[in-house]
Amino acid sequence: MSAQTGKIRLWLGDEAVAQAAIDAGISGVYAYPGTPSTEITEYIQKSAEARALGVRSAWSCNEKTAMEEALGMSFAGKRAMACMKHVGLNVAADPFMNAAITGAHGGLVVVVADDPSMHSSQNEQDSRYYGVFAQVPFFEPADQQEAYDQTREAFDFSERWGVPVMLRLTTRLAHSRANVKRRVEQPRAQNPIRFHDDPRRFVLLPAIARRNYNELLKKLPEFQAAAEASPYNTVEEGSDRSLGIVACGLAVNYLREAYGDEACPHPVLKISQYPAPRKALARMLERCESVLVLEDGYPLVEDLMKGVNARPGAVRGRLDGTLPRAGELDPDIVAQALGHAAPHTHEVPADVVPRPPSLCAGCPHANTYDFLRDAMADHPGGRVFSDIGCYTLGALPPYEAINSCVDMGASVTMAKGAAEAGVHPSVAVIGDSTFMHSGLTGLLDIVEDKTPMTLIIADNLTTGMTGGQPVAAAGRLEDIVKGLGVAPEHVHVLVPLPGNHKANTEILRKELDYRGPSVIISRRQCVVAARAGKSGIG
Repeated sequence: MSAQTGKIRLWLGDEAVAQAAIDAGISGVYAYPGTPSTEITEYIQKSAEARALGVRSAWSCNEKTAMEEALGMSFAGKRAMACMKHVGLNVAADPFMNAAITGAHGGLVVVVADDPSMHSSQNEQDSRYYGVFAQVPFFEPADQQEAYDQTREAFDFSERWGVPVMLRLTTRLAHSRANVKRRVEQPRAQNPIRFHDDPRRFVLLPAIARRNYNELLKKLPEFQAAAEASPYNTVEEGSDRSLGIVACGLAVNYLREAYGDEACPHPVLKISQYPAPRKALARMLERCESVLVLEDGYPLVEDLMKGVNARPGAVRGRLDGTLPRAGELDPDIVAQALGHAAPHTHEVPADVVPRPPSLCAGCPHANTYDFLRDAMADHPGGRVFSDIGCYTLGALPPYEAINSCVDMGASVTMAKGAAEAGVHPSVAVIGDSTFMHSGLTGLLDIVEDKTPMTLIIADNLTTGMTGGQPVAAAGRLEDIVKGLGVAPEHVHVLVPLPGNHKANTEILRKELDYRGPSVIISRRQCVVAARAGKSGIG
């Protein structure tokens, strides 16, 4: 994959970020696959230019390790990027928050792709709050060109101020295409290895952490001033000041589409660099009778404006019901908030039957659920705790085989807690990639406490939900669980095929009766990965 200078390319938002990072001189990208952020790392992995430059781009085990590995590269003076979806930032929160205190040495950019409306996620949290929480600067591009430009700017900003910088995307921007112009002839040269002048900068003993934190606080007015003067935070004047509009990031496009070919008659403040420009927000309130705040996600700016000497009722948005409290914005929603007729209609014909997602034909998880259901049939009081992955579809007909799905790794630990509450049998189902991501520590707790429960690792030798990325330790799971202390006689590797159904069911029945930790590895390659010729082993 190559990108010629000056040529207009039709890029996904994710691809624009990836090429910009290459052009900014990164030495490594660190990530765990998670929709809608996955394509950033995949683009760099496929880039001949990145390979020629030796850019490190293999997948990490989870977002926490990715964030820490990127911080380590920054420690060595080189530019690094960590990529994740919004719930991945929860996993990476510890190093992300503390990186604000250590600071960055080489440019460090954390790209987080949020998923308003929960297209492929458990929640729709707004990662801008993490930026505010950590007190670091962050960007929110309005389109794919800004995604490219702001990524490059974020690396420069990070090195200029010695702080990590967050770039917040949303699903619509990450997964839609637009024309993007590459700004440079060739990538910036990678930084040489160089260490911080203060050898204890990254040693967060309390005395050093307090000093570093005070240094961060002193920089906050500079971050604020940069946002006030940012070319990404702009005001379009309008003659009708009965209403002012604040449009954050991608929302400015919904506003434009709501007006179609007509110019918006109201003043518009576009925000794409944070901390939010307080002076510009205050001026908008002073000049306009009321202000409508358009932002995809939580009402961060709206809530802020309500505290800037706002008149009662002067600020409208998600909090007062002008806009829906949940879900992503779209041109119709924005048009209705402005009192216009919706420019589009999305009525679904009555004869169109909804089609929920389902497991692929021939999926090994289907056979795993078949023998699991038969084995559990004699245990009406038992429960099955599942996890994040393709196999979560086992909650739907015709399987209806699982009772929970909360977060990465929670199947293991929730099953443990339920078993200790007296639920029997208590079964956890987790995928091979998710087990390596965050199931290992839960299994260690189970072994230590000799908890009577069964763990089924649905091993399809790939990270199937996000496109078939390789899995760490693929083919070695049985050695890992034995190494954690599960008795070898209670570790079984089964092949989920219809012809093995009876034998697999009997093995599982015996382990359900065992009053201790047991592990079933149900292993057969994902049929989609097999067709694509992917081994699942990195």
